[in-house]
Amino acid sequence: SAAIEARDRGASVIIVEENFDCGGHGIVSGGNVNLGGGTSRQRAAGIEDNADAVFEEWIRPDDLECRYTDRDLTRVFADMSAETFEWMVANGVQFEGTITGGDQRNGPTVQWPVYEELITSYPTRKGSGLARALEKSARAKGAQILLLHKMTGLVQNPSTKVVEGLIATTEGRTLRIRGTGGVILATGGHTSNVHFRRMFDPRLTEEYQTAGAPYTEQNADGELAAMALGAALWGTASQSIEGGNWISKTAHIGCQYGYSSLWWQPDSPIFDKARASGLTGVNWQNVILVKQNGRRFHNEVDGGHDFFAACLAYSGDPNKKNGGGPIWAIFDADAVTRQEWDPTPPNVDPPYFFSAHTLAELAGRIRNPYQTLRMQGSVLQEAVSRYNSFVDSGVDEDFGKPTPRYKIQTPPFYAAWSTPILHDSLCGLRVDTRCRVIDLQGAVIAGLYCCGEAMGGFPQHGLGRCSLFGRVAGRDAAASA
Repeated sequence: SAAIEARDRGASVIIVEENFDCGGHGIVSGGNVNLGGGTSRQRAAGIEDNADAVFEEWIRPDDLECRYTDRDLTRVFADMSAETFEWMVANGVQFEGTITGGDQRNGPTVQWPVYEELITSYPTRKGSGLARALEKSARAKGAQILLLHKMTGLVQNPSTKVVEGLIATTEGRTLRIRGTGGVILATGGHTSNVHFRRMFDPRLTEEYQTAGAPYTEQNADGELAAMALGAALWGTASQSIEGGNWISKTAHIGCQYGYSSLWWQPDSPIFDKARASGLTGVNWQNVILVKQNGRRFHNEVDGGHDFFAACLAYSGDPNKKNGGGPIWAIFDADAVTRQEWDPTPPNVDPPYFFSAHTLAELAGRIRNPYQTLRMQGSVLQEAVSRYNSFVDSGVDEDFGKPTPRYKIQTPPFYAAWSTPILHDSLCGLRVDTRCRVIDLQGAVIAGLYCCGEAMGGFPQHGLGRCSLFGRVAGRDAAASA
């Protein structure tokens, strides 16, 4: 989005992309675009909307996602929302179906039609419709895209303090790339960076994987490069609120990357990194969830923030008091039959999936890089026996699971990785209404811009805010070129 806007205004553009392909989180996203304010699509559906209504919606004090927004940035989003939707359409993005009354969203986008270019080989990744369309438009308008180039730092003039370019590496070479109009950081968020994310929540230790991985990581590269020049963070309260979608329950168990909206298939071009698809469609009545110590800790059916708090709570390792450790789904052969699962590779990944003829043997087999305690067979056996008694009585006396249905009693027994997954980065670098990065003293860092999940202050989930603020950054940088 930033590249297209800058090219439309006459600036030359180089995109430095670390991955082997474009798209980042966007290409593996669900494709919903939260842009309203009176778009042509809304009008065609008979929906009345305007910029003021969008602004009021995103500053609501009764909504945790809206409570901590920067009001100035929210006003920019509201005022540019409708025009950005039309801009997307003009740049080749297609939207499917129709929208219904009261829906402020204009998505989802139409999935990119070339199956081989979907990365995930998963039919609901409609973010590809936006990412591929904008990539095509950017290339057609003359943006140069350097794939497999990793930005390692920013170049700041020591006298004027203006950011004049960046340093990148590729195939063992180091390049210095000048940006006469500035550098726009669109590097994604920080959820993959354990040290960075723990600034906001010390419990988020290394066992928690992130949405988009292993295709995209959110390593805080942009934030760290800017902070090295004195940049400030912004809207940090939004990152750890007990609301929104910054953490989610795993949907595919027995694999490392089980994010709910991604189901990696063997024909994906990155399946060698994903290694397993996972056992999907979990009926939580078929399993119990235990911590690395082998004990149940919460109602398995729950997927709210009380469940996440229980997952993140101390699990008994005296050397690791922060972080809850791995969560394991425990089930038996009867559950496999009911779920119609095939608990063998490539559906499961051995370091994240174990089986045994007895529960004691199962506990002893669990070996995983994130498992810091040896699970005791007697503890796991006691947890299962007690749960089975709740099935007999119909009442979960420990955690209130509604009408426990199935005993865990028929070998073989299984343990499948079911640790929650981190999703959104909801805070990032401080920017002004022109997307210029602001330092710790409140001054603009000249020549440096930021948009997308690396930007703080407007914690909306989805592609709308990323594209809109990308346009803002590209427009201002072009004016400075």
